Amino acid sequence: MTTDASLSAAAPGLSAAASGLSAAASGLSAAAPGLSAAAPGADYAATASEAYRAALRVIESVEPRIASATRQELTDQRESLKLIASENYASPAVLLTMGTWLSDKYAEGTIGHRFYAGCQNVDEIEAIAAEHARELFGAPYAYVQPHSGIDANLVAFWAILATRVEAPALGEVGVRNVNDLSEAEWERLRAKLGSQRLMGMSLDAGGHLTHGFRPNISGKMFQQRSYGTDPTTGLLDYDAIAAAAREFKPLILVAGYSAYPRRVNFATMREIADEVGATLMVDMAHFSGLVAGKVFTGDEDPVPHAHIVTTTTHKSLRGPRGGLVLATAEYSDAVDKGCPMVLGGPLEHVIAAKAVAFAEARQHSFQAYAQRVADNAQAFADGLMRRGATLITGGTDNHIVLLDVQSFGLTGRQAESALLESGIVTNRNSIPADPNGAWYTSGIRFGTSALTTRGFGAAEFDRVAELVVEVLSNTRAEGTSKAKYTLVDSASDWVRAAAGELLDANPLYPGLNL
Repeated sequence: MTTDASLSAAAPGLSAAASGLSAAASGLSAAAPGLSAAAPGADYAATASEAYRAALRVIESVEPRIASATRQELTDQRESLKLIASENYASPAVLLTMGTWLSDKYAEGTIGHRFYAGCQNVDEIEAIAAEHARELFGAPYAYVQPHSGIDANLVAFWAILATRVEAPALGEVGVRNVNDLSEAEWERLRAKLGSQRLMGMSLDAGGHLTHGFRPNISGKMFQQRSYGTDPTTGLLDYDAIAAAAREFKPLILVAGYSAYPRRVNFATMREIADEVGATLMVDMAHFSGLVAGKVFTGDEDPVPHAHIVTTTTHKSLRGPRGGLVLATAEYSDAVDKGCPMVLGGPLEHVIAAKAVAFAEARQHSFQAYAQRVADNAQAFADGLMRRGATLITGGTDNHIVLLDVQSFGLTGRQAESALLESGIVTNRNSIPADPNGAWYTSGIRFGTSALTTRGFGAAEFDRVAELVVEVLSNTRAEGTSKAKYTLVDSASDWVRAAAGELLDANPLYPGLNL
């Protein structure tokens, strides 16, 4: 990075911060090939520390409360056993990449076709990010602009609608653009776009709100039907999914999950989609790190089988908060129009961070990390079950463990709160046919990505399982309330102390000192 002399006059202190960031970038570049899978950034921690101290001093000079809250967030994260399946810890290289002047540039459009001039540098950055994504996942096309998972899904939905509904309608009347339609033709097309069908996994079986459910915009776009899991095993029943698809005949068949602790056979899902003429869209937001890390291969890798694949770039992929769409050639042109079809101006500082994260994920060390994520989930699940806990599907073979807390006499809301009081951060989650509904729930969802990043292994996760059971065994529901509970103080104190020992032995961002 270079600095401009005018920066000093315009914003006192920025030159010093930029010098620290420049030094950090040099250290990051030298260290990148050997990044540790267990502790990303440990190799250049001293350099990153200098950069963060400089940056926080600049922030503090303008709004000290923001600097204070930022420092406190690192402290809080370091002191918590984070088991939320949708969270992880990005490397300092990824985090530092977001803090640059790339944020200043408007770049609506796509590479080489922008609505603004002066986009040569963001074109290069976006092209690098897309190249890394294509190589990482073995996809013919990658779109790196989505700001989040829901944005990625919306781009995918509208790309499918544009390809399968809008384009044929335009061809029928002999025009190339919707602006060339008459008012009557446009109204007929709008009605057709709004009457399409989508089929995805039910929420209580582990699906996601953005897969056509009414509270989300996707549910207002499509006529939706859900497929669930076998009521006895909790596993996907592909014959039942196929039968439902034949009857419903969706335009889009969505596969993927946010709380299903098993792998999916995407080859079978593609066969079902092809049989009924549906586009197969896979949302791999939760497990994309396991795909990138080659834990999921063959029929369990969605990329060779799906027409369109969406994901977030955080979670198990361990990048910045954002989204990504992968597509076949059939849909790539429509996806490439995601801005302005769905999105506003791309966040180029975040896209740059995606490029860095994808580069990290292409290293062999990330494959080792991804395998440990899956191995640790099995160790954690085994530890819970040995201690009498009940797990949905009886275990896991991905990074998610879904605990049924009814055997402890608790709701998910009570269990989540008691665990948080004891220093264990989780989230409550519905289970199949949940008697407590989507708010109070009967489950707790765990994920192993974040603590694996800290260096936790099988022994540590077995210990975490012991702590979880200790908390829940010493928690009692208060009367008929689904939220109030009583936790034995001695149990909470003991668990916090034991958790502290685990955290001290596996520090977050080791060597990073603010």
